[in-house]
This record gives sequence, C-alpha cells and structure tokens, in this order.
Amino acid sequence: MNNPIFRGAAVAVITPFTEDGVNFDELGRIIEDQIANSTDAIVITGTTGESSTMTDEEHRAAIKYAVDKVAKRVPVIAGTGSNETAYAIELSKYAESVGADALLLVTPYYNKCTQAGLVAHYTAIADAVNIPIVLYDVPSRTGCAIQIPTYLKLAEHKNIVAVKEANGDLSFIARLKKAVGDKLAIYSGNDDQIVPILSLGGQGVISVLSNVAPKQTHDICQLFFDGKAKEAGELQVELIDLVDALFCEVNPIPVKVAMRMLGYNAGPLRLPLTEPDEAHKAQIEKALRTHGLIK
Repeated sequence: MNNPIFRGAAVAVITPFTEDGVNFDELGRIIEDQIANSTDAIVITGTTGESSTMTDEEHRAAIKYAVDKVAKRVPVIAGTGSNETAYAIELSKYAESVGADALLLVTPYYNKCTQAGLVAHYTAIADAVNIPIVLYDVPSRTGCAIQIPTYLKLAEHKNIVAVKEANGDLSFIARLKKAVGDKLAIYSGNDDQIVPILSLGGQGVISVLSNVAPKQTHDICQLFFDGKAKEAGELQVELIDLVDALFCEVNPIPVKVAMRMLGYNAGPLRLPLTEPDEAHKAQIEKALRTHGLIK
C-alpha cells in the first residue's frame, strides 16, 4: 500500500454557525483543540459539517480556512462530493488549489445512479485533480451503495486511494479487503465499528465521536496499531454509550448539541435539521457526564 492519507482518527468536524454564516473564530478554536488532543486529520465540510446546507461561498471559505488554520500540522480532507458531477469537479479543483491534502467524495445522493454511473462520476472527478481521493459509501443516507466490483475498477485510478465505508456490514468489509488488498485504504465510517474494521485491515476512522472525545478516539486506533488490540477493544466498548448518544437522532444533530454542552459556540442547526427532543438531550448530557467531559 502507498502511504495512506492518515492512520488513526480523523475528525469529521462540525461547522459552527452564526445566524448569518460560518463562525470562523469558533471553527478555528475547535480545530486547535482537535490538534492539541491528537486528532490525526481534519475532515472539513462533510456530513457532520452540514455541508448540504452551506452555500457555495461558505463551502469554499470553510475549506480554505481549515487549510490555512491547520497549516500542514495534520492532513486536511475536504468534503467536495455532490450529486452533480460538474459541481463536484469544480469544488474539488478549488479545494486542491487552496491546499487541501485530499478529498472526501460521497456517492451521488438522490440520483441513485448505476454502478457504471459511479465509475463515470468518480473517474471524471479523479481525472480533474492531482490529490488523493477518499470514496465515501453511506447508502443509508444516499440511497446509493458502492459494490465491490466497482471498488476494484475505481482502485485502478492513481488518485483514488481510500474509502470511508459506512454501510455497517462487517462481512462486506472483510470481502472488500479480500478483493482490493492494499489498493485502497479502508477507514471506518461508523464510530461503533472502529476496532472491528481495524482488525480487518482498516487504517482508522473518520469520526463523529472525535468532535467530543478526540484523544480517546485517537487512542482506540493507536492502541490497536501498537499491538494492544484488547485494550483498544475495551476502550471502544467503554465509549459505546457515548457513541449511541451521538447517534440518538440523525447526525449531526446530537453532536452539535454535545459541542454546545462542552462550551463551544456551535451555533444553530440549519433546517431541515432541528433540535433534539428533551429525552435525547438528557441522554447526550448523561453520556458526557459519565465520561467526565462535563461536570
């Protein structure tokens, strides 16, 4: 395998909003705290960053800000996926031009294209840039899944080097690893499956959990890489109630509420996302208290 973009835990960072736009000062504070707590890479403008509600201007500004703020201390991976190939190409080229280290490209949503369409879509984007691409498979959100033969075809492209796999099927991960070998780095897209996917040859996780527990999420991966699989598994299990709380409603509703509880000025959720109900707020608060993240 070529050197992966990162090994360990990348944070799928939230986007703090004001009523008028992106709160860049608070985004900078979050990024600094992530790096200080051993996060291995920053993923900006992903699902957790509410990218689907951002204007094009906001999307581009957030990518550039993250690249400038991180200043090569860790890799910055820009979420530039779209269900419109032409727009994904333009946004990807922009991210490359401002210094992003890699791209995260979700499967086209709503269109529900064929596997041939996925190959054409991703190949067109990969041909337009010269930085690494992480494919993002999350069929529960997009209605479009990448099949193993499609992964094999896409892995032939020099710029397509990794996948964030969030279909939840560990048997699929095993078969994918068997098929692609070292041609694609596999990252977990689910915080409750970090250690299982590492045990199947994964290189880490692109994590929601890292927003609130960056050191612990990094440590799950590092313990595993250090040959301490038992300890990594124990930490994974210890944090499972916190993971459950962060997914008690659709992501990123709970994590944005959790970040507020941690003292960050995370700002509002953008419609159509709405505030969680009181029972779920209590669940989030209880999990944060249980793990000593708030008093």
